[in-house]
Amino acid sequence: MAAESETVAEARRQMEICNACRYCEGYCAVFPAMAMRRSFAEADLTHLANLCHGCKGCYHACQYAPPHPFGINIPATFAELRQESYAEHAWPKPMGRAFERNGTLVTLAAAFGIAITLILVAALQDPAVLYSAQTGVGAFFRIIPYWLMVGLATLTFGYGVFAMAMGARSYWRATGGMGGAFAPAPAAEAAVDILTLRNLGGGGHGCNDLDEGFSQRRRHFHQALLYGFLLCFAATSTGAIYHHVFGWKSPHAFFSLPVQFGTWGGVLMMLGAAGLMHTKVITDPGPVSRKVLGGEFAMLALLFLIAATGLLLLAVRHTGAMGVMLAIHLGLVFAFFLLMPYSKMVHGVYRGIALLRNAREKRSAKPAPAAG
Repeated sequence: MAAESETVAEARRQMEICNACRYCEGYCAVFPAMAMRRSFAEADLTHLANLCHGCKGCYHACQYAPPHPFGINIPATFAELRQESYAEHAWPKPMGRAFERNGTLVTLAAAFGIAITLILVAALQDPAVLYSAQTGVGAFFRIIPYWLMVGLATLTFGYGVFAMAMGARSYWRATGGMGGAFAPAPAAEAAVDILTLRNLGGGGHGCNDLDEGFSQRRRHFHQALLYGFLLCFAATSTGAIYHHVFGWKSPHAFFSLPVQFGTWGGVLMMLGAAGLMHTKVITDPGPVSRKVLGGEFAMLALLFLIAATGLLLLAVRHTGAMGVMLAIHLGLVFAFFLLMPYSKMVHGVYRGIALLRNAREKRSAKPAPAAG
C-alpha cells in the first residue's frame, strides 16, 4: 500500500476538527457529507475534496482559521487534495506527474499544437493558396485537407476522452463506487447540481468569491464558461451533421446554426475565462492554494485563446489571413484535446461523480453523532 501523503493527513486532521465543531454544517454539500462519517479514510477525503466547490464560505466563518493554532483552511487543503487525486488516477499512470507542472505543460502543449499544425499546413499546401483569400463551399478544406483536419481531431479528441474515461473509472473504484441498481432521482439531482452550479450559489446568497462578502460572481463566470463550451461543442456537432448528413460544407452562412452556436459560445467562453482569471487575481489569497494556481490560470488562458481565435477566424475567413488563423485555432484545439486528462478539465468528471455519490448517500444514510 502506498504511503499516505501529507495532504491527506492534513485533510483528515482538519475534517476531524470540523466534524467535532459542525458550525459550517449548512454551508455546502461537503459538511452534511462529512457529518455522515465518524472517521475519514483516504477514499472519503478524496470524495469530500472533489465535492468541494471552493466557495470559501467555511474559511471566512471559521473560528479556527489562521492565525488560530488549529490552522483550519479547508478550501486550500481540498484544492491540493483534488489535484493529488487527479494525478493519482491519471491514465497512463506516468502522466500523473504532469499535474506537478501543469502550467508549463499547458503552455508547451499549446505552442507545440500551433507549431505542428502550421508546419503540416505549410508542408502540404501551396503558399499561393495558403496566403490568398479562399471563399465559397469547402474553403477551409482548400487550406487544410479534410483528411488531415478530421484525422488530427479524431486522434487527439479520441485520446483525450479515452484517457479521461480511464481516470474516471479509477477514481470511481478508489472512492468506493456505488453499489445497487441505477436510481433516477439521485442522478437527476446530480445533473441539476452540475447544470446550475448550485454549490457555487451558497444556498442562494452566494459564496465568498473575493472576501468575507457574499457574491454570485464566480458562479456566473463559471456558468458562462460552461455553457459557452457546450455551445461550441454544439457548433462542431451541427457542423458535422451539416457535412455528413446534408452535404453542406463549411464555411457556413453567419446565421446558420453552427456559426451562431460557435459565435455565442465563443463570446461566453471569453467572458467566463477572463472573469474567472480576474477573480483569481483579486480574491483574498488566504483560502487559496498557490500550488494549483499556475495550472488553473494556464488552462483558463488556453480556453480564452481557443474562443478568441475562433471568433477571429470568423472575422477573417474571407481574407488572406484565414489560412494562418485556421491553423492557429486548430492547433490550440488539438492541444486542448490532448491536455484534457491532465488538467483542471478533469474536475468536471470527478466532481460529477462526487455529486452523484452525495445525492445517493443523502437518501440512504443518516448523520453520525458529532465526534468528541
